[in-house]
Amino acid sequence: MKNSDPIIAVLAGGVSSEREVSLGSGAACAQALARSYPTRFFQVDEEALPAGLDPQQHVVFSTLHGTFGEDGGMQRLLEAAGIAYAGCDPQSSALTMDKALTKAAAATRGVRSAPGIAFHASKKPSVGEVDAALGESVVMKPNDQGSSVGLHLISNRSELELALAQATSGSWLIEKRIFGRELSVGVIGGRALGVVEIRPKSGVYDFTSKYTKGMTEYFAPAPLSEENTREAQRAAELAFEACGCRDYARVDFILSERAGLFLLEINTLPGMKETSLLPMSARCVGMDFPTLVRELVTPAMGRFRAAGHLLKS
Repeated sequence: MKNSDPIIAVLAGGVSSEREVSLGSGAACAQALARSYPTRFFQVDEEALPAGLDPQQHVVFSTLHGTFGEDGGMQRLLEAAGIAYAGCDPQSSALTMDKALTKAAAATRGVRSAPGIAFHASKKPSVGEVDAALGESVVMKPNDQGSSVGLHLISNRSELELALAQATSGSWLIEKRIFGRELSVGVIGGRALGVVEIRPKSGVYDFTSKYTKGMTEYFAPAPLSEENTREAQRAAELAFEACGCRDYARVDFILSERAGLFLLEINTLPGMKETSLLPMSARCVGMDFPTLVRELVTPAMGRFRAAGHLLKS
């Protein structure tokens, strides 16, 4: 550590359904960052900047997930306050929080996703419209939430009717269900890391499978052919670029044996415990957790100094 180093302000908590996940990520990152930099942990409890942030002293490393974390809300406040921070800017954060917009942007670079219908709960499609466009086997999920919150796997018209009835507010996405292998790829500075394969024992990577110990197997690196590995890495880089992402993100796919690779989503502030997917992806290329978090915060420290906030030693 140097006296001229800024203080890394780790933000965690937040107001979304993923608050507890965020607190775990924040604690792990704060501990790792403290090995290299002066670090302070800030718990966020409302849609506002936490008290005590100083643009002349702090570089923010946010581990907020979901609403007001990944949707550009916190990023807009940080920019308005002149505070340097790691990760995507407000525009790319807002875009990638919207799964339908993410897939439309990625499609401009040739990255495929499953056919789908985006809608607001106040203007739902009929069961017949969904069936005609996508068939009976579909996935329905919130268009702007993470951690598989609100996920419905649907195999017939009656299940679809029930899921639509339960969608009483918010923005939703129904997609044709693609059966295959779930993959996750970390991207740092526009370059893909290793490919991780996710194998939930239940067959469904839902909230329970993600956060219940022993419910899911992870393979890092994924046991794929070199061709499939390169394809996933290249698609992750293209999606990252197409959505205007900055610094880092995690890009998730499903690989169908018959139909190929399909984009699921981009997570601009992914889970960041040592056992989370982005750290797994980094370990595939020889990067341990403390090294990873240093890499993730480095561009923001450069922006801090470029803005003239270099502290005097």
